[in-house]
Amino acid sequence: MKTPEKSTLLQRQLLLQFGDRLKRLRKEQGLGTVEMASRVGISRSTLAAVESGDPGPSMGTYLRVMSELGIGGELALLAGDALQPAPAGTAAARSRHARPVVQVLVRAQDARHEVQDLQSLALHEEAVRLVRSDPALLQQAQDTLERWLSQGDSHSASLWRQWQDVLQNGRWRTILARTRRAQELRQASPLTSVLPEQVRQQVLAQVGDLKRGVALGDTGRAYEPRGS
Repeated sequence: MKTPEKSTLLQRQLLLQFGDRLKRLRKEQGLGTVEMASRVGISRSTLAAVESGDPGPSMGTYLRVMSELGIGGELALLAGDALQPAPAGTAAARSRHARPVVQVLVRAQDARHEVQDLQSLALHEEAVRLVRSDPALLQQAQDTLERWLSQGDSHSASLWRQWQDVLQNGRWRTILARTRRAQELRQASPLTSVLPEQVRQQVLAQVGDLKRGVALGDTGRAYEPRGS
């Protein structure tokens, strides 16, 4: 059974934070979504995906948005090896000065239910991955949903009826979005019932790491929970 990559949740958190930053910059510059999308040459739905940290849009799309907001040069630092050690044989490489240690601490904030939303999103992304590869799991989720609906009136009934459409037609983007409705759907979800306990616990462990803080940079490893 395949379990989530150890860095999956970290990558998701970085994209979410990046999308939030792009949205904040757009608002600070007084640009509405219609004008911004027109300037970049993309649809408003694609812009919304970028500002939500969706991994779907291409890197080129993200770069065009960054350039319009005046931060395209930040990608140039990575593309030009500006953050890499100096080439062997150069004066910089022969310098006796110690190479500066650069680390970045990535942390999911407890404020505004950020951790809870990230955890819910990660669990549903894993569930979607599983049901796409195994129709029997999709049927399991549908059976769970029908059982809930058969129990009579519930304050979640309207959400469950929308879940019927999501499961029947594979409208996964509806539940993986960063909208209020998507959050409400995830809170009334039959989909996570298909997750094996091992997968669930691994996602929860990654969330715990992000709550404590994950160091990136000169740590010797790409994913290193603080205190490990």
